[in-house]
Amino acid sequence: MSSKILTPVIDYGDATIIRDEDRENPIAVRFEHVRKTYKLYKNDRQRLLASFSKRVKCDTINASDDLTFTCRRGEALALLGDNGAGKSTALKMITGVCFPTSGTIEVHGRVSALLELSAGFDMRLSGMENIQLRCQLWGLSKQESEELIPSIVDFSELGKYIDQPMRTYSSGMRARLGFAFASSIRPDILVVDEALSVGDRKFSAKCKKRVSSIMEKENVTVLFVTHSTSQAKQFCTRGIVLSHGKTLFSGGIDEAVEFYENT
Repeated sequence: MSSKILTPVIDYGDATIIRDEDRENPIAVRFEHVRKTYKLYKNDRQRLLASFSKRVKCDTINASDDLTFTCRRGEALALLGDNGAGKSTALKMITGVCFPTSGTIEVHGRVSALLELSAGFDMRLSGMENIQLRCQLWGLSKQESEELIPSIVDFSELGKYIDQPMRTYSSGMRARLGFAFASSIRPDILVVDEALSVGDRKFSAKCKKRVSSIMEKENVTVLFVTHSTSQAKQFCTRGIVLSHGKTLFSGGIDEAVEFYENT
């Protein structure tokens, strides 16, 4: 049976977004002339008024500006650049957290994101209840959830705290649980944004080992944002260098790191 599960093409204003779970497609992620524009208002009052009138003045910034790149199936691609280069914006568009203003984005496969690891939890629920809820949102069957949950709990190292309300967790504990879930669900595409420094040094090393294992054994496509060029070389085979939302360089990871460090 084919693993291809197609979903409709989404037209979002001047942008086109194509998402499916086609694991056989040789292309995992493709951006074509993607632009993401944010409007900056002086205050909340101006932002509210803009909902009713187009004459309210604002500044605009292109977080992504004619961004074009392709990430092939099984590839590990590093996105390099200074703060404000547009790296995290690109990842957020891949995961569907935000949408492009124009251009075309293709995402073929199930995406798991190591972005804001503690986001999306219900603080009133326990850690275990949050895991169960996320399994349901991912569409996992009861059997799949029962097989997966013990490994998530074990990796998080939360012990008896797993049954306590998440409002009692520290930010580090929430991040550890977020990482444990996102890295355990066997995605086709893994998106990582500066998320490998979770917890203490020992747990951080454990996270890096988990990501390496996923990449080596499961042929997962990885898009990796980091300011650490050593981590980029450790995990990735290719890199693109961004500046003000544009691609300055695309090539092998060693060449990309050299270009980034010399600009």
